[in-house]
Amino acid sequence: MADQTIIEAALLGLLEGMTEFIPVSSTGHILLAGHFLGFKSTGKAFEVLIQLGAILAILSVYAGKLWSLLLALPSDPRARSFVIGIVVAFLPAAFIGVGLHKFIKTVLFETPMLICFTLIVGGVILLWIDRLRLTPKYVSVYDYPVSMAFKIGLFQTLAMIPGVSRSGSTIAGALLLGADKRSAAEFSFFLAMPTMAGAFAYDLYKNFDALSAADLPIIATGFVCAFIAGVLVVRSLLDFVSKRGFSFFAWWRLIVGSLALVGLLVFG
Repeated sequence: MADQTIIEAALLGLLEGMTEFIPVSSTGHILLAGHFLGFKSTGKAFEVLIQLGAILAILSVYAGKLWSLLLALPSDPRARSFVIGIVVAFLPAAFIGVGLHKFIKTVLFETPMLICFTLIVGGVILLWIDRLRLTPKYVSVYDYPVSMAFKIGLFQTLAMIPGVSRSGSTIAGALLLGADKRSAAEFSFFLAMPTMAGAFAYDLYKNFDALSAADLPIIATGFVCAFIAGVLVVRSLLDFVSKRGFSFFAWWRLIVGSLALVGLLVFG
């Protein structure tokens, strides 16, 4: 295996961990970076399977909260309502992801121009939402009604289009439905766990026979790098968005999408 491929896998893994939990679209970034690097993976499995690193990153940071939540389930109605809300919010993306899996992987994942477009449009929308004078009704994820959680789950389905951003769509949806910025980001974290775990498991199932021993070091490298970067982001993001909002990420999307679009027009 070429050392260059391992280096590319490490770079893409770091990119995955850095962008998975912020509203800029990790999948869009990885697909565009892979396009310009000439990086190829079996069935586009690498781009999904390295998400396991990001999943373990958020599990490690939220281990204490998850344990407390588990202990509270038998006696705390708010805890039970929250868990039901996460499950309900997860279901729309699960059904659509399974039903459109082939189309997503063979068409949407293979259209870099679409990713540039969705990055730019998403940046404009995020700027608009960040500047709205919204009055939050909910400042704790435990107070989200189940109906609101389901609506956030519908917003999450937009992220089936690479470049939209899973965290971006869920955070934007939560803000428009009455959440404050901190709890919107935190709900996105919790919803990421079943969503990303489900995508990982299903993609591994679909591509298991096509993967070979040569793919394992590449995937493992991306996984480790995604884990390290993911831990750093999760530990700092809530405080960042509470103080500064999402305009930074909106401009990030606009700049990356525009530069990538220019690159595609110039280099193909």
